[in-house]
Amino acid sequence: MADAIKVLLVDDHQVVRRGLRTFLEVQDDIEVVGEASDGAEGVARAEELKPDVVLMDVKMPGMDGIDALRRLRELANPARVLIVTSFTEQRTVVPALRAGAAGYVYKDVDPDALAGAIRSVHAGHILLQPEVAGALLSQEEANSGQGRGGSLTEREREVLGLIADGRSNREIARALVLSEKTVKTHVSNILMKLDLADRTQAALWAVRHGAAG
Repeated sequence: MADAIKVLLVDDHQVVRRGLRTFLEVQDDIEVVGEASDGAEGVARAEELKPDVVLMDVKMPGMDGIDALRRLRELANPARVLIVTSFTEQRTVVPALRAGAAGYVYKDVDPDALAGAIRSVHAGHILLQPEVAGALLSQEEANSGQGRGGSLTEREREVLGLIADGRSNREIARALVLSEKTVKTHVSNILMKLDLADRTQAALWAVRHGAAG
Protein backbone atom coordinates (compact mmCIF):
# COMPACT_ATOMS: atom_id res chain seq x y z
CA MET A 1 0.00 0.00 0.00
CA ALA A 2 2.73 2.41 -1.02
CA ASP A 3 0.21 5.03 -2.12
CA ALA A 4 -2.17 4.51 0.80
CA ILE A 5 -3.12 7.44 3.04
CA LYS A 6 -1.15 6.95 6.27
CA VAL A 7 -3.33 7.61 9.33
CA LEU A 8 -2.43 8.08 13.01
CA LEU A 9 -5.14 7.53 15.65
CA VAL A 10 -5.01 9.76 18.75
CA ASP A 11 -7.69 9.05 21.38
CA ASP A 12 -7.51 8.25 25.10
CA HIS A 13 -10.08 5.45 24.79
CA GLN A 14 -8.60 2.19 23.56
CA VAL A 15 -11.99 0.89 22.48
CA VAL A 16 -12.42 3.91 20.18
CA ARG A 17 -8.97 3.44 18.66
CA ARG A 18 -9.66 -0.26 18.17
CA GLY A 19 -12.97 0.44 16.48
CA LEU A 20 -11.44 3.03 14.17
CA ARG A 21 -8.55 0.74 13.29
CA THR A 22 -10.86 -2.21 12.59
CA PHE A 23 -12.89 -0.19 10.12
CA LEU A 24 -10.06 1.71 8.47
CA GLU A 25 -7.92 -1.37 7.90
CA VAL A 26 -10.49 -2.73 5.44
CA GLN A 27 -10.16 0.39 3.27
CA ASP A 28 -7.95 -0.28 0.25
CA ASP A 29 -6.43 3.22 0.24
CA ILE A 30 -6.00 3.88 3.99
CA GLU A 31 -3.30 2.47 6.27
CA VAL A 32 -3.27 2.94 10.07
CA VAL A 33 0.40 3.48 10.90
CA GLY A 34 0.10 4.03 14.66
CA GLU A 35 -1.89 5.02 17.74
CA ALA A 36 -1.49 7.38 20.69
CA SER A 37 -3.49 7.80 23.90
CA ASP A 38 -3.00 11.53 24.52
CA GLY A 39 -1.90 14.72 22.80
CA ALA A 40 1.76 14.61 23.82
CA GLU A 41 2.15 11.04 22.60
CA GLY A 42 0.23 11.97 19.47
CA VAL A 43 2.66 14.78 18.65
CA ALA A 44 5.64 12.51 19.25
CA ARG A 45 4.17 9.75 17.08
CA ALA A 46 3.27 12.24 14.34
CA GLU A 47 6.88 13.43 14.27
CA GLU A 48 8.14 9.83 14.22
CA LEU A 49 5.71 8.23 11.77
CA LYS A 50 5.00 11.17 9.41
CA PRO A 51 1.33 10.30 8.83
CA ASP A 52 -0.67 12.03 6.11
CA VAL A 53 -3.73 12.42 8.34
CA VAL A 54 -4.15 12.42 12.14
CA LEU A 55 -7.53 11.51 13.65
CA MET A 56 -7.50 13.49 16.90
CA ASP A 57 -9.85 13.57 19.86
CA VAL A 58 -10.24 16.93 21.64
CA LYS A 59 -10.66 16.05 25.31
CA MET A 60 -7.78 13.89 26.55
CA PRO A 61 -5.78 13.76 29.79
CA GLY A 62 -2.54 15.72 29.90
CA MET A 63 -2.09 17.51 26.57
CA ASP A 64 -5.50 17.76 24.91
CA GLY A 65 -6.20 17.77 21.19
CA ILE A 66 -6.16 21.55 20.82
CA ASP A 67 -2.76 21.93 22.47
CA ALA A 68 -1.50 19.04 20.34
CA LEU A 69 -2.72 20.83 17.22
CA ARG A 70 -0.87 23.97 18.25
CA ARG A 71 2.29 21.99 18.92
CA LEU A 72 2.11 20.27 15.53
CA ARG A 73 1.77 23.69 13.91
CA GLU A 74 4.80 24.98 15.84
CA LEU A 75 6.78 21.99 14.58
CA ALA A 76 5.56 22.64 11.02
CA ASN A 77 4.35 19.04 10.87
CA PRO A 78 2.59 18.62 7.50
CA ALA A 79 -0.01 16.11 8.69
CA ARG A 80 -3.62 17.13 8.15
CA VAL A 81 -5.57 16.82 11.41
CA LEU A 82 -9.18 15.64 11.40
CA ILE A 83 -10.88 16.12 14.76
CA VAL A 84 -13.11 13.16 15.65
CA THR A 85 -14.96 13.88 18.88
CA SER A 86 -18.22 13.67 20.78
CA PHE A 87 -18.02 17.33 21.89
CA THR A 88 -20.25 19.66 19.89
CA GLU A 89 -20.08 22.91 21.86
CA GLN A 90 -18.94 25.98 19.96
CA ARG A 91 -16.38 26.69 22.70
CA THR A 92 -14.72 23.39 21.74
CA VAL A 93 -15.21 23.53 17.97
CA VAL A 94 -13.88 27.01 17.32
CA PRO A 95 -10.54 26.72 19.20
CA ALA A 96 -9.79 23.45 17.41
CA LEU A 97 -10.30 25.08 14.03
CA ARG A 98 -8.33 28.13 15.13
CA ALA A 99 -5.48 25.79 16.11
CA GLY A 100 -5.29 24.39 12.60
CA ALA A 101 -7.66 21.43 12.29
CA ALA A 102 -8.44 20.58 8.67
CA GLY A 103 -11.80 19.08 9.56
CA TYR A 104 -14.15 18.33 12.43
CA VAL A 105 -16.56 15.40 12.60
CA TYR A 106 -18.42 13.66 15.40
CA LYS A 107 -17.79 10.14 16.67
CA ASP A 108 -21.22 9.00 15.54
CA VAL A 109 -20.28 9.77 11.93
CA ASP A 110 -21.14 7.02 9.45
CA PRO A 111 -18.02 4.86 8.88
CA ASP A 112 -18.07 5.37 5.12
CA ALA A 113 -18.44 9.12 5.68
CA LEU A 114 -15.40 9.04 7.97
CA ALA A 115 -13.33 7.34 5.29
CA GLY A 116 -14.54 10.00 2.86
CA ALA A 117 -13.56 12.71 5.35
CA ILE A 118 -10.05 11.30 5.61
CA ARG A 119 -9.71 11.28 1.83
CA SER A 120 -11.08 14.81 1.61
CA VAL A 121 -8.73 16.43 4.14
CA HIS A 122 -5.81 14.46 2.65
CA ALA A 123 -6.67 16.02 -0.71
CA GLY A 124 -6.32 19.46 0.86
CA HIS A 125 -9.96 20.27 1.49
CA ILE A 126 -11.46 21.77 4.64
CA LEU A 127 -14.19 19.48 5.93
CA LEU A 128 -16.81 20.51 8.47
CA GLN A 129 -20.16 19.02 9.31
CA PRO A 130 -22.90 21.63 8.66
CA GLU A 131 -23.53 22.44 12.33
CA VAL A 132 -19.79 22.85 12.90
CA ALA A 133 -19.46 25.28 10.01
CA GLY A 134 -22.47 27.14 11.38
CA ALA A 135 -20.84 27.49 14.79
CA LEU A 136 -17.69 28.99 13.34
CA LEU A 137 -19.51 31.22 10.88
CA SER A 138 -21.74 32.61 13.61
CA GLN A 139 -18.67 33.64 15.55
CA GLU A 140 -17.08 35.14 12.46
CA GLU A 141 -20.28 37.10 11.91
CA ALA A 142 -20.25 38.28 15.51
CA ASN A 143 -16.70 39.46 14.98
CA SER A 144 -17.90 41.41 11.94
CA GLY A 145 -15.74 41.58 8.83
CA GLN A 146 -18.58 41.65 6.29
CA GLY A 147 -17.48 44.97 4.87
CA ARG A 148 -13.83 44.10 4.56
CA GLY A 149 -14.22 42.12 1.34
CA GLY A 150 -14.45 45.36 -0.62
CA SER A 151 -10.80 46.06 0.15
CA LEU A 152 -9.64 42.97 -1.77
CA THR A 153 -8.27 43.36 -5.27
CA GLU A 154 -9.75 41.32 -8.10
CA ARG A 155 -6.71 39.03 -8.04
CA GLU A 156 -7.00 38.56 -4.26
CA ARG A 157 -10.66 37.58 -4.69
CA GLU A 158 -9.62 34.99 -7.27
CA VAL A 159 -7.04 33.59 -4.86
CA LEU A 160 -9.61 33.59 -2.04
CA GLY A 161 -12.05 31.61 -4.17
CA LEU A 162 -9.40 28.98 -4.85
CA ILE A 163 -8.51 28.81 -1.15
CA ALA A 164 -12.19 28.06 -0.51
CA ASP A 165 -11.91 25.20 -3.02
CA GLY A 166 -9.15 23.70 -0.87
CA ARG A 167 -6.36 24.48 -3.34
CA SER A 168 -2.74 24.65 -2.17
CA ASN A 169 -0.50 27.61 -3.02
CA ARG A 170 1.13 25.51 -5.74
CA GLU A 171 -2.24 24.63 -7.26
CA ILE A 172 -3.37 28.27 -7.10
CA ALA A 173 -0.13 29.38 -8.76
CA ARG A 174 -0.68 26.88 -11.57
CA ALA A 175 -4.33 27.88 -12.05
CA LEU A 176 -3.61 31.63 -12.18
CA VAL A 177 -0.23 31.35 -13.91
CA LEU A 178 1.61 33.01 -11.03
CA SER A 179 4.68 32.15 -8.99
CA GLU A 180 4.15 30.44 -5.62
CA LYS A 181 5.86 33.41 -3.97
CA THR A 182 3.31 35.79 -5.50
CA VAL A 183 0.44 33.57 -4.35
CA LYS A 184 1.88 33.47 -0.83
CA THR A 185 1.95 37.28 -0.81
CA HIS A 186 -1.67 37.42 -1.98
CA VAL A 187 -2.71 34.97 0.77
CA SER A 188 -0.94 37.06 3.42
CA ASN A 189 -2.65 40.21 2.14
CA ILE A 190 -6.06 38.51 2.18
CA LEU A 191 -5.64 37.37 5.79
CA MET A 192 -4.45 40.83 6.83
CA LYS A 193 -7.26 42.72 5.06
CA LEU A 194 -9.98 40.41 6.35
CA ASP A 195 -8.40 40.22 9.83
CA LEU A 196 -8.30 36.42 9.68
CA ALA A 197 -5.78 34.06 11.24
CA ASP A 198 -5.46 31.26 8.70
CA ARG A 199 -6.68 29.60 5.50
CA THR A 200 -9.52 27.79 7.28
CA GLN A 201 -11.05 31.09 8.36
CA ALA A 202 -10.46 32.52 4.88
CA ALA A 203 -12.25 29.59 3.24
CA LEU A 204 -15.23 29.90 5.58
CA TRP A 205 -15.34 33.67 5.07
CA ALA A 206 -15.40 33.13 1.30
CA VAL A 207 -18.30 30.66 1.54
CA ARG A 208 -20.26 32.89 3.91
CA HIS A 209 -19.80 36.04 1.82
CA GLY A 210 -20.20 34.54 -1.64
CA ALA A 211 -16.55 34.77 -2.65
CA ALA A 212 -16.14 31.03 -3.20
CA GLY A 213 -15.96 29.61 -6.68
